[in-house]
Amino acid sequence: MSADLNIPIDRSSPVPLYHQVVQGIEAAIHSGVLESGSRLDNEIELASKLKLSRPTMRKAMDELVRSGLLVRKRGVGTQVVSNQVRRHLELSSLFDDLQRTGQKPTTEVLEFRHGKADAAIAQALDLPSGVGVYHFTRLRSVGGKPLALMENWVRDDITDITEEGLRQLGLYQILRDAGVNFRLASQRIGAMVADPRQAGLLETEAGSALVTMERTAVDDTGRNVETGHHVYRADSYSFEMTLVQR
Repeated sequence: MSADLNIPIDRSSPVPLYHQVVQGIEAAIHSGVLESGSRLDNEIELASKLKLSRPTMRKAMDELVRSGLLVRKRGVGTQVVSNQVRRHLELSSLFDDLQRTGQKPTTEVLEFRHGKADAAIAQALDLPSGVGVYHFTRLRSVGGKPLALMENWVRDDITDITEEGLRQLGLYQILRDAGVNFRLASQRIGAMVADPRQAGLLETEAGSALVTMERTAVDDTGRNVETGHHVYRADSYSFEMTLVQR
């Protein structure tokens, strides 16, 4: 059975009609109105319902297929692939990005320690003598679905960090509230396959694809504030970037 879409089309808007369709279907997917596996009417039927031309509808559907939100299957039609979180490459936190798009993330703190950093972390954060770290691992979910497993180390001479605070707020919000002004970060994006522990926590199969991110963030005084290693379900998460010619 095909999902019934109610997408408002404003013909007086400067936003192209095809892009209004893209935005409407993206919103339906992100809000859960269109769940993974939902089947859509064919382009002719959708164009008729929305009173749009078939080329306009095809352009919208092509863009959604290219973005990985929809898939065309022979004999089945067009289906929703997944409610994927797409994140722009910028100095922000996952918690901030999810809230900005109207989603309600939840956080489970799996491990929490405070003490001396090992040699590798002390070097990554360029820690002065006597400065320790908060070390914690969190499981971030959205819509009741696990999305990311995040391990971080934060220098302890900035502010007190608690498990309860990490459950309620994003790490960057805690640090901004403590007066940190983030300036830049070194970041590496990669991929790996899930081991049994990661698969169990992220509710996926062992050996399934994960997106990885390693980051060390620096504030406007030049301090290395935090470093971390995060893994994300590849079927639910991607990074977006804009490339420019130099």
